[in-house]
Amino acid sequence: MADQGRRHFFRELLRGGAKTLAAFKDGCEEARTSAERDSFFNSYESSYALTLAYPDDILMATAQQHGIETEGREKNEIVKELFEKHGGYSH
Repeated sequence: MADQGRRHFFRELLRGGAKTLAAFKDGCEEARTSAERDSFFNSYESSYALTLAYPDDILMATAQQHGIETEGREKNEIVKELFEKHGGYSH
């Protein structure tokens, strides 16, 4: 008859390994998504739909309504913060 203590140990070891692997995969996916989001907002050209095509006065009013500081900031920084805080990628 097999030792139940060993069997339990290995079963828990496998479960822990599976949980660790799943967490690692989730972390990799989150890092990839974050990198894609950051590269989207790196320039006005890559984020055209949210920066250049959006009228400045409406953007600034919208950002201020959501408590985002606009003074002295680049438009794509403001759009990125607005996007992340209100309706962007889920966390």
